[in-house]
Amino acid sequence: MDSRTGSFGLWAHPVVRNAGAMIRLLLIYFVLSLASFLMLRTIIGYTSFRTDVQFLLLKQAYIHNPFWKTAFYIHVFSAIVALLAGFTQFSRQILQQHKQLHRLIGKIYVIDILVVNFPAGMIMGIYANGGLIGKTAFILLDCLWFWFTYKAYATVRKRDFVSHREYMIRSYALTFSAITLRTWKIILSHAFVIDLAHLYVIDAWMGFVPNLLIAEWIIRSGRRAKTRPLSAKRNAAGYEIANGSENQQKTNEEGAQKADQFHMSDA
Repeated sequence: MDSRTGSFGLWAHPVVRNAGAMIRLLLIYFVLSLASFLMLRTIIGYTSFRTDVQFLLLKQAYIHNPFWKTAFYIHVFSAIVALLAGFTQFSRQILQQHKQLHRLIGKIYVIDILVVNFPAGMIMGIYANGGLIGKTAFILLDCLWFWFTYKAYATVRKRDFVSHREYMIRSYALTFSAITLRTWKIILSHAFVIDLAHLYVIDAWMGFVPNLLIAEWIIRSGRRAKTRPLSAKRNAAGYEIANGSENQQKTNEEGAQKADQFHMSDA
Protein backbone atom coordinates (compact mmCIF):
# COMPACT_ATOMS: atom_id res chain seq x y z
CA MET A 1 0.00 0.00 0.00
CA ASP A 2 1.30 3.42 -0.97
CA SER A 3 1.61 5.48 2.24
CA ARG A 4 1.61 8.75 0.28
CA THR A 5 -1.63 8.18 -1.61
CA GLY A 6 -3.38 5.83 0.78
CA SER A 7 -4.11 3.39 -2.09
CA PHE A 8 -2.46 0.37 -3.63
CA GLY A 9 0.29 1.58 -5.94
CA LEU A 10 -0.40 -1.30 -8.35
CA TRP A 11 -3.63 0.33 -9.53
CA ALA A 12 -1.78 3.54 -10.36
CA HIS A 13 0.59 1.72 -12.72
CA PRO A 14 0.11 2.94 -16.33
CA VAL A 15 -0.21 -0.62 -17.68
CA VAL A 16 -3.00 -1.44 -15.20
CA ARG A 17 -4.79 1.84 -15.91
CA ASN A 18 -4.61 1.24 -19.67
CA ALA A 19 -5.85 -2.33 -19.26
CA GLY A 20 -8.80 -1.12 -17.19
CA ALA A 21 -9.64 1.54 -19.78
CA MET A 22 -9.46 -1.07 -22.54
CA ILE A 23 -11.81 -3.42 -20.67
CA ARG A 24 -14.32 -0.60 -20.14
CA LEU A 25 -14.08 0.35 -23.81
CA LEU A 26 -14.66 -3.24 -24.93
CA LEU A 27 -17.62 -3.56 -22.58
CA ILE A 28 -19.17 -0.35 -23.92
CA TYR A 29 -18.51 -1.49 -27.48
CA PHE A 30 -20.20 -4.83 -26.77
CA VAL A 31 -23.28 -3.18 -25.24
CA LEU A 32 -23.60 -0.71 -28.11
CA SER A 33 -23.13 -3.46 -30.69
CA LEU A 34 -25.82 -5.58 -29.04
CA ALA A 35 -28.13 -2.56 -28.80
CA SER A 36 -27.57 -1.69 -32.47
CA PHE A 37 -28.26 -5.29 -33.46
CA LEU A 38 -31.55 -5.31 -31.57
CA MET A 39 -32.54 -1.98 -33.09
CA LEU A 40 -31.65 -3.09 -36.63
CA ARG A 41 -33.57 -6.32 -36.21
CA THR A 42 -36.61 -4.34 -35.11
CA ILE A 43 -36.25 -1.86 -37.96
CA ILE A 44 -35.89 -4.60 -40.59
CA GLY A 45 -39.15 -6.08 -39.37
CA TYR A 46 -40.93 -2.83 -40.27
CA THR A 47 -39.40 -2.32 -43.73
CA SER A 48 -42.23 -4.33 -45.31
CA PHE A 49 -44.67 -1.67 -44.00
CA ARG A 50 -47.09 -4.44 -43.05
CA THR A 51 -49.53 -3.52 -40.30
CA ASP A 52 -49.68 -6.95 -38.65
CA VAL A 53 -46.11 -7.26 -37.34
CA GLN A 54 -44.45 -6.81 -33.94
CA PHE A 55 -45.59 -3.71 -32.02
CA LEU A 56 -48.19 -2.82 -34.64
CA LEU A 57 -50.29 -5.80 -33.55
CA LEU A 58 -51.02 -3.84 -30.36
CA LYS A 59 -51.92 -0.65 -32.21
CA GLN A 60 -54.66 -1.84 -34.55
CA ALA A 61 -56.99 0.82 -33.15
CA TYR A 62 -54.69 3.57 -34.49
CA ILE A 63 -53.14 1.88 -37.49
CA HIS A 64 -55.34 3.80 -39.92
CA ASN A 65 -54.64 7.15 -38.25
CA PRO A 66 -52.28 8.91 -40.72
CA PHE A 67 -50.73 11.14 -38.03
CA TRP A 68 -49.89 8.25 -35.72
CA LYS A 69 -48.72 5.97 -38.53
CA THR A 70 -46.40 8.65 -39.97
CA ALA A 71 -45.00 9.46 -36.52
CA PHE A 72 -44.41 5.78 -35.84
CA TYR A 73 -42.36 5.13 -38.97
CA ILE A 74 -40.40 8.37 -38.56
CA HIS A 75 -39.49 7.37 -35.01
CA VAL A 76 -38.59 3.79 -35.91
CA PHE A 77 -36.28 4.66 -38.80
CA SER A 78 -34.60 7.71 -37.20
CA ALA A 79 -34.06 6.55 -33.61
CA ILE A 80 -31.03 4.45 -34.51
CA VAL A 81 -29.40 7.55 -36.04
CA ALA A 82 -29.60 9.31 -32.67
CA LEU A 83 -28.39 6.16 -30.90
CA LEU A 84 -25.22 5.84 -33.00
CA ALA A 85 -24.56 9.58 -33.44
CA GLY A 86 -24.91 10.27 -29.72
CA PHE A 87 -22.46 7.56 -28.74
CA THR A 88 -19.66 9.07 -30.87
CA GLN A 89 -20.02 12.38 -29.01
CA PHE A 90 -18.33 10.86 -25.95
CA SER A 91 -15.22 9.80 -27.85
CA ARG A 92 -12.22 11.89 -26.73
CA GLN A 93 -10.28 10.73 -29.78
CA ILE A 94 -12.89 12.10 -32.19
CA LEU A 95 -13.20 15.31 -30.14
CA GLN A 96 -9.45 15.96 -30.03
CA GLN A 97 -8.40 14.74 -33.48
CA HIS A 98 -11.53 15.30 -35.57
CA LYS A 99 -13.31 18.33 -34.12
CA GLN A 100 -15.19 19.12 -37.34
CA LEU A 101 -16.56 15.56 -37.46
CA HIS A 102 -17.53 15.85 -33.79
CA ARG A 103 -19.48 19.03 -34.51
CA LEU A 104 -21.14 17.57 -37.62
CA ILE A 105 -22.31 14.42 -35.86
CA GLY A 106 -23.44 16.55 -32.92
CA LYS A 107 -25.60 18.66 -35.21
CA ILE A 108 -27.11 15.51 -36.74
CA TYR A 109 -27.89 14.24 -33.23
CA VAL A 110 -29.53 17.51 -32.15
CA ILE A 111 -31.60 17.89 -35.34
CA ASP A 112 -32.67 14.25 -35.23
CA ILE A 113 -34.07 14.70 -31.72
CA LEU A 114 -35.37 18.28 -31.65
CA VAL A 115 -36.79 18.47 -35.18
CA VAL A 116 -37.55 14.86 -36.12
CA ASN A 117 -38.11 12.67 -33.07
CA PHE A 118 -39.62 15.11 -30.58
CA PRO A 119 -42.79 15.78 -32.64
CA ALA A 120 -43.06 12.11 -33.63
CA GLY A 121 -42.54 10.98 -30.04
CA MET A 122 -45.17 13.41 -28.75
CA ILE A 123 -47.79 12.02 -31.14
CA MET A 124 -46.89 8.47 -30.15
CA GLY A 125 -47.02 9.43 -26.47
CA ILE A 126 -50.53 10.83 -26.81
CA TYR A 127 -51.69 7.55 -28.36
CA ALA A 128 -49.57 5.31 -26.08
CA ASN A 129 -50.95 2.17 -24.44
CA GLY A 130 -51.29 1.89 -20.68
CA GLY A 131 -53.91 4.53 -20.02
CA LEU A 132 -53.07 7.85 -18.39
CA ILE A 133 -50.05 6.44 -16.51
CA GLY A 134 -48.53 5.00 -19.66
CA LYS A 135 -49.20 8.15 -21.69
CA THR A 136 -47.68 10.31 -18.93
CA ALA A 137 -44.49 8.25 -18.96
CA PHE A 138 -43.92 8.58 -22.70
CA ILE A 139 -44.86 12.26 -22.87
CA LEU A 140 -42.53 13.03 -19.93
CA LEU A 141 -39.76 11.03 -21.59
CA ASP A 142 -40.21 12.97 -24.82
CA CYS A 143 -40.20 16.37 -23.07
CA LEU A 144 -37.11 15.57 -21.01
CA TRP A 145 -35.37 14.23 -24.11
CA PHE A 146 -36.06 17.50 -25.91
CA TRP A 147 -35.01 19.66 -22.94
CA PHE A 148 -31.73 17.90 -22.15
CA THR A 149 -30.74 17.84 -25.82
CA TYR A 150 -31.59 21.51 -26.25
CA LYS A 151 -29.58 22.42 -23.12
CA ALA A 152 -26.63 20.40 -24.41
CA TYR A 153 -26.74 22.44 -27.61
CA ALA A 154 -27.30 25.77 -25.83
CA THR A 155 -24.43 25.27 -23.35
CA VAL A 156 -21.91 24.30 -26.02
CA ARG A 157 -22.87 27.44 -27.95
CA LYS A 158 -21.88 29.39 -24.82
CA ARG A 159 -18.66 27.32 -24.62
CA ASP A 160 -19.72 25.90 -21.28
CA PHE A 161 -18.23 22.50 -22.05
CA VAL A 162 -18.68 21.05 -18.56
CA SER A 163 -22.45 21.65 -18.57
CA HIS A 164 -22.59 20.56 -22.21
CA ARG A 165 -21.13 17.16 -21.36
CA GLU A 166 -23.46 16.69 -18.39
CA TYR A 167 -26.56 17.50 -20.44
CA MET A 168 -25.33 15.19 -23.21
CA ILE A 169 -25.06 12.37 -20.69
CA ARG A 170 -28.66 12.97 -19.63
CA SER A 171 -29.84 13.29 -23.23
CA TYR A 172 -28.12 10.09 -24.33
CA ALA A 173 -29.47 8.22 -21.30
CA LEU A 174 -32.94 8.94 -22.69
CA THR A 175 -31.85 8.12 -26.24
CA PHE A 176 -30.74 4.73 -24.93
CA SER A 177 -34.27 4.13 -23.59
CA ALA A 178 -35.02 2.82 -27.10
CA ILE A 179 -32.94 -0.19 -26.02
CA THR A 180 -33.84 -0.41 -22.34
CA LEU A 181 -37.58 -0.30 -23.11
CA ARG A 182 -37.21 -3.49 -25.13
CA THR A 183 -34.77 -5.04 -22.66
CA TRP A 184 -37.00 -4.52 -19.63
CA LYS A 185 -39.98 -5.87 -21.56
CA ILE A 186 -38.11 -9.12 -22.20
CA ILE A 187 -36.89 -9.34 -18.58
CA LEU A 188 -40.27 -8.59 -16.99
CA SER A 189 -42.26 -10.86 -19.30
CA HIS A 190 -39.94 -13.82 -18.56
CA ALA A 191 -39.41 -13.16 -14.84
CA PHE A 192 -43.05 -12.52 -13.86
CA VAL A 193 -46.50 -13.68 -14.83
CA ILE A 194 -48.09 -10.35 -15.68
CA ASP A 195 -50.83 -9.27 -18.05
CA LEU A 196 -49.87 -7.21 -21.09
CA ALA A 197 -51.58 -4.00 -19.94
CA HIS A 198 -49.68 -3.85 -16.64
CA LEU A 199 -46.46 -4.92 -18.33
CA TYR A 200 -46.72 -2.00 -20.75
CA VAL A 201 -47.21 0.52 -17.94
CA ILE A 202 -44.30 -0.79 -15.86
CA ASP A 203 -42.05 -0.99 -18.90
CA ALA A 204 -42.91 2.60 -19.89
CA TRP A 205 -41.36 3.91 -16.65
CA MET A 206 -38.59 1.34 -16.26
CA GLY A 207 -37.41 2.13 -19.77
CA PHE A 208 -36.04 5.57 -18.86
CA VAL A 209 -36.12 6.28 -15.10
CA PRO A 210 -33.21 3.94 -14.22
CA ASN A 211 -31.29 5.42 -17.17
CA LEU A 212 -31.62 8.90 -15.69
CA LEU A 213 -30.56 7.70 -12.24
CA ILE A 214 -27.45 6.11 -13.71
CA ALA A 215 -26.75 9.28 -15.70
CA GLU A 216 -26.92 11.42 -12.54
CA TRP A 217 -24.62 8.99 -10.73
CA ILE A 218 -22.08 9.27 -13.57
CA ILE A 219 -22.31 13.08 -13.53
CA ARG A 220 -21.90 13.38 -9.75
CA SER A 221 -19.05 10.85 -9.73
CA GLY A 222 -17.27 12.96 -12.32
CA ARG A 223 -17.74 16.09 -10.24
CA ARG A 224 -16.29 14.39 -7.14
CA ALA A 225 -13.34 13.07 -9.13
CA LYS A 226 -12.51 16.62 -10.24
CA THR A 227 -12.67 18.07 -6.73
CA ARG A 228 -10.39 15.42 -5.17
CA PRO A 229 -7.13 16.63 -6.79
CA LEU A 230 -7.93 20.21 -5.75
CA SER A 231 -8.60 19.12 -2.18
CA ALA A 232 -5.36 17.13 -2.17
CA LYS A 233 -3.43 20.18 -3.39
CA ARG A 234 -5.01 22.38 -0.74
CA ASN A 235 -4.17 19.86 1.98
CA ALA A 236 -0.61 19.57 0.71
CA ALA A 237 -0.26 23.35 0.60
CA GLY A 238 -1.67 23.62 4.11
CA TYR A 239 0.77 20.98 5.34
CA GLU A 240 3.71 22.78 3.75
CA ILE A 241 2.69 26.10 5.29
CA ALA A 242 2.20 24.53 8.72
CA ASN A 243 5.46 22.61 8.42
CA GLY A 244 7.29 25.77 7.29
CA SER A 245 5.90 27.76 10.21
CA GLU A 246 6.94 25.03 12.63
CA ASN A 247 10.47 24.96 11.18
CA GLN A 248 10.70 28.75 11.32
CA GLN A 249 9.61 28.69 14.95
CA LYS A 250 12.30 26.13 15.78
CA THR A 251 14.90 28.26 13.98
CA ASN A 252 13.86 31.35 15.94
CA GLU A 253 14.05 29.44 19.22
CA GLU A 254 17.51 28.09 18.38
CA GLY A 255 18.67 31.60 17.45
CA ALA A 256 17.37 32.96 20.74
CA GLN A 257 19.19 30.26 22.71
CA LYS A 258 22.49 30.99 20.94
CA ALA A 259 22.09 34.70 21.64
CA ASP A 260 21.51 34.01 25.32
CA GLN A 261 24.60 31.81 25.46
CA PHE A 262 26.64 34.54 23.73
CA HIS A 263 25.55 37.21 26.25
CA MET A 264 26.28 34.88 29.17
CA SER A 265 29.81 34.28 27.92
CA ASP A 266 30.38 38.06 27.68
CA ALA A 267 29.23 38.45 31.24
